[in-house]
Amino acid sequence: MLLFLDIDGTLIPFGSAHPYPSYEPCFPLPQAAAAGQPLLHRINPALGTRLVALGCELVWATTWLDDANVCVAPWLGLPPLPSVDWPDEDEDEPPTPLHWKTRPLVARADGRPFVWVDDEITAADVTWVAAHHPAPALLHRVDHRHGLTDADLAVLEEWLRGSRAGG
Repeated sequence: MLLFLDIDGTLIPFGSAHPYPSYEPCFPLPQAAAAGQPLLHRINPALGTRLVALGCELVWATTWLDDANVCVAPWLGLPPLPSVDWPDEDEDEPPTPLHWKTRPLVARADGRPFVWVDDEITAADVTWVAAHHPAPALLHRVDHRHGLTDADLAVLEEWLRGSRAGG
């Protein structure tokens, strides 16, 4: 089972009226990496253990590209993860209600079951994936103000249990 994971708004919360907690990384980061990502301290490093416990193949689905493995993976205590290679934008494509990540993620899944965790998923994405992807898929939208929470992880855990049990 694949788990496609976004960073901005998903692991890094945005927009809360409350102060963000300041976390310490699981592993020391190079000074340049930490200095280049001032919002890194908003990511709860305990999420790394929780994500691994889901038992999925974790894949970065973010525009962070190499920075995801240089900065975020060590912060979470994760090994380097594969990431989705995004296609170049095609300016000739007409606008659609789909998120620009939807089609590439379905292509990357290549018929395998997957979970996609992002703060920008819409009903259009859910509908399109249901119609164009043959395997089970959970598209879970995270509230960008809070990022990935215990409640979100409970939804993922429940869906994964049901999916693995064949229901």
